[in-house]
Amino acid sequence: MSVLVGKKAPLFSAPAVINGSEIVNDFSLEPYIQKKYVVFFFYPADFTFVCPTELHAFQEQMNEFEKRDTVVVAASTDSVNSHLAWLQTPKNNGGIQGIKYPVVADHSLTISMDYDVLAGEFDYDDNGNQIFNGSAEAYRGLFLIDKQGIVRHQVVNDMPLGRSVEEVLRMIDSLQFTEEYGEVCPANWHKGDKGMKATHEGVSSYLSEN
Repeated sequence: MSVLVGKKAPLFSAPAVINGSEIVNDFSLEPYIQKKYVVFFFYPADFTFVCPTELHAFQEQMNEFEKRDTVVVAASTDSVNSHLAWLQTPKNNGGIQGIKYPVVADHSLTISMDYDVLAGEFDYDDNGNQIFNGSAEAYRGLFLIDKQGIVRHQVVNDMPLGRSVEEVLRMIDSLQFTEEYGEVCPANWHKGDKGMKATHEGVSSYLSEN
């Protein structure tokens, strides 16, 4: 599994559904660079069980992301038409109707490969024919990208393990705190807590106060 933290987030152009109903063929993260923080997350598949709970959980906290100048973008390896059908399916029928943030269609698998979250890989058989081993779906990867387009946080869960949106918000708060104050965040830090100065004196002061 590649570690993308500290590196430029891989850019792409791919079909996506935006605002819950509009298909665009050339969606990209590039317009957000220098303007917004980005939470870019992958989920395994449309019309499944854990995935809609995650997508709805992100939508329910959209006001909190907006307060933090952050956009949310989802992606899976399903087609854009599958995304659209799922977005038109009511929540009580297992759908994600009401999701407004972009949902990217990585049907070519290239975005998942670039972010190294694909649960399978291309190979060749004994006759030199290209084959695919494993599942052509993405693990539950999530990447926090800063305004310079650098990945500052990543986490990858296996498919049965849903993520915590509250933890994503905490990581955004941590990143923005370090950028604003030049201090670092200790374990279990939350917005409003004290940070630590990245010096020996700062560590000593923090330990004496806690």
